[in-house]
Amino acid sequence: MPRNTLTREQILTAAIALLDAEGLEGLNMRALGQRLGSAATAVYWHVGSKDNLIALAGDQLWHEITLPDPDLVDWRTAATTMATDLHAMLTRHPWLLQAFGSFLMFGPGKARHDDHLLAVYEAAGFAGPAADQAASAVFTFVLGNALGPAAAASLTRRLRREGSSNAEQAIGEAQAEARETAAQFPRLRARLDTHSADYGAAPDNTFQFGLQTILDGLEALQRGPAR
Repeated sequence: MPRNTLTREQILTAAIALLDAEGLEGLNMRALGQRLGSAATAVYWHVGSKDNLIALAGDQLWHEITLPDPDLVDWRTAATTMATDLHAMLTRHPWLLQAFGSFLMFGPGKARHDDHLLAVYEAAGFAGPAADQAASAVFTFVLGNALGPAAAASLTRRLRREGSSNAEQAIGEAQAEARETAAQFPRLRARLDTHSADYGAAPDNTFQFGLQTILDGLEALQRGPAR
């Protein structure tokens, strides 16, 4: 695809698909150019650098999160929707969590999300620094819950790059060793005898339970005598 017919939107769409499939370590301009049917130089002309491409692609993802109108729904519904959408987005695109630690990831998409998030917690009655604290408490909880899927995706890709013929089998063998270690400790051993016997796995609805518990706490804080 010639440079003058290639658009930034096309580049970002292709880059996100490549990042989803191969992670940060699998992104290079030559591979991206092949997906687009264009030379790597044409991609550089539109995005400037690989780092800038990652920042642009990452910022695009924040538009996948629903921004409920706090005037039309109560603040807890809005907060739950945004947190759930954020968790789903990070699970779909696990490379974004990895990028947070290596690149400057900020742009109009994330700013739009963050501004709306503050509006939700202001609607709950939090003001000034308290709104930032409430929003950050939920935000960091979501990030923490998305680390597991992101780590699993990264590990699977690494095993495949290193030539493992069956990455899933290698992971299964490692989990079996972890179970053997866990069986030496009474509480972990008892847990392994239950139906949720995968060591390290959380029970169903753990994310929803944690999110609603945090929102319960924020709501109680607003009702408390200190407020």
